[in-house]
Amino acid sequence: MQFSGNDIIDTELEQMKQLPHNSANFPDALRNLAAAVATAAVLGLALMFSAVLVAVIVVAAMLGWAYLWWKTRELRKMMRNYPPGSVTMEREVAGDDTIRGEVIEGEAVHVVDIRDEK
Repeated sequence: MQFSGNDIIDTELEQMKQLPHNSANFPDALRNLAAAVATAAVLGLALMFSAVLVAVIVVAAMLGWAYLWWKTRELRKMMRNYPPGSVTMEREVAGDDTIRGEVIEGEAVHVVDIRDEK
């Protein structure tokens, strides 16, 4: 009995088809495991960076609020001492100097009369 080259190849292919495929799946399983580990690592890093970013934003907001609170303390003190509709604040604002002139639409206008200076 004589075998041709095609018969040998066909026989070998049939034998390879009958082999268990566990050995062929090993590289795929290893590749999937590596992909899962890499995905978990990337997600962990993203979570850490986002937590740090949120912490930085919260600290910046608190510093901004503290700065504004510190800069407006005198204004809040004046508002406590002189609520709306109470006594005017001329002494507090001008001290002992008296304010002369006319107030028109919220602007202070100091009118100088030339006759008074002579």
